[in-house]
Amino acid sequence: MNIRKLYPILFLFISFTFYAQGERMKEKKEQIKAMKVAFLTTELNLTSNEAEKFWPIYNTFDDKQFELRHKKMKGFFRKMDDDELDKLSDKEATILLTQIESNEEELFQLRKKFISNLKDVLPAIKIIKLKKAEENFSRKLLQQYRDKAPKK
Repeated sequence: MNIRKLYPILFLFISFTFYAQGERMKEKKEQIKAMKVAFLTTELNLTSNEAEKFWPIYNTFDDKQFELRHKKMKGFFRKMDDDELDKLSDKEATILLTQIESNEEELFQLRKKFISNLKDVLPAIKIIKLKKAEENFSRKLLQQYRDKAPKK
């Protein structure tokens, strides 16, 4: 069999594999989001009126936060691979550090605006409980991940 005839089949197989992995990741993300919604709803004990106003604000914030943390930071982390770090010049490292600081500042401003928007919707105590509930959810998720991880 001619090797050139195998290329389209190989390409199709590789494309399908990446697509399937992407779909699984998307599915996992949706599962986690559903768990988070249920957890936060329970922890915050939102009234129906509060929930109606809270979730659009929270979802917008969460999407922007995800974008800042994962999409932007992904590029930074690629450059911060051990082999790549050793190859960075001082000027490149300074630029990277400035970009990281800028991203952190954007995250801070986003959170500040989010809290300001929530003040019109929730009492202060529930905003504080939200922060605690988010941290508890993260811990719970990490623990579940550790429990499912194969033991060495």
